Parts: sequence; C-alpha cells; structure tokens
Amino acid sequence: MELAIYNVEGQDTGRKAVLNDEVFAVEANEQAVYLDVKQYLANQRQGTHKSKERSEVSGSTRKLHKQKGGGGSRIGDINSPVLVGGGRVFGPRPRDYRFKLNRKVKQLARKSALTAKAQANQIIIVEDFTLEAPKTKDFIKITKNLKVNDKKVLLVLAAQNKNVFLSSRNVPNARLMSASDINTYALLNNNAIVLTESSLELINKL
Repeated sequence: MELAIYNVEGQDTGRKAVLNDEVFAVEANEQAVYLDVKQYLANQRQGTHKSKERSEVSGSTRKLHKQKGGGGSRIGDINSPVLVGGGRVFGPRPRDYRFKLNRKVKQLARKSALTAKAQANQIIIVEDFTLEAPKTKDFIKITKNLKVNDKKVLLVLAAQNKNVFLSSRNVPNARLMSASDINTYALLNNNAIVLTESSLELINKL
C-alpha cells in the first residue's frame, strides 16, 4: 500500500510512502486485539481499593444481648455486617490486576489495529518536522493544515521531541507517542493516525 506524503502545511509533496503489507495488511485477529486492550486497561488500574471487614471496624466487641431467651435472633457484637456501621462481607482488597500476554499476541494485535486504520483511510503520512519553540498554536496550525483538528488524533514520532510534546500537551483531542511506544489501545482510541516518515520506517519493521 502506498500513501501520499504531506508537509506540515498540508500540501502533497508528490512523494509516496510504502506501507509494509506484513504490518498494514494482515488478517485482523479480534481476539488478540481484545486481549491486548484488556491488558492495557488492566495495567492502568492501581488496585488500591479497600473496605473494612468485621475485624477492622472500630466498635465494641461486647455481645449485645444473651444468646437465648430474648425472643429475637442471635446476634454478636456491633461490628456485625448485618448491622448499620458494621463491617463489609467479602469487600474489595488491594490487588494487582496485571496479567501476562505473549509478545507475539501483542504484536499481532498492533498489526491488526494498524490494518484497520489503513483500511479506514485514517492514516496520514507527514514529513519529519520539529518546532523551534513549544507553542500550542503552532501545533494546532499543523493539525488544521492536515485537516485532523476536529478529530482525536495520534501523532507518532520516531523519537521523543520536547518542543512538539509541550506544544501538543494542552490540546485535548491530541496525543503524542514515539514509534516504540505505540500500543493497540492508543491506535484504536483515535480517529486519525499521523505518522512521520521516520516513524513509519520503524513501524514497517514491527
């Protein structure tokens, strides 16, 4: 597959970029995509949730009334889960939600996501560029020139660029990543994928 290469002014340079069919034209695997996205979201969870159980609630351990002869049900101390203010039964405890996923499965998921974006014509190739100073308006101007300012856009660079990163940080619908950090969730969670020429060279080798 070939795509036109644009400059930051949004003009067609007349050159073409070749997308590797082994990356951008694979048979999509929905199960691999599901597992990769699930793992990504699970890794974002802190897992610090906690509720107090019966032994942790602050309260007297005195038995409220005698076991028999009162005409009512048996009851223990005031920390009982059946009473208001008592402990919680089987409440959440801190835990780690991360799980292992094979490298080849993650690789297949990324390729499936890139293929989906290529088939939907949501990939744009732009010449390598940098910004002389961190200015949000300069970054917004580039997105307008590329006609992606009204979309959720993912800009992929070959390596981290401080000025470009700082310029994009305050744009709510834009995200910046390096080619080595792209993941299935980020690819699917954006409506437009803007790749620089250098980043495409790296992605073609996935």
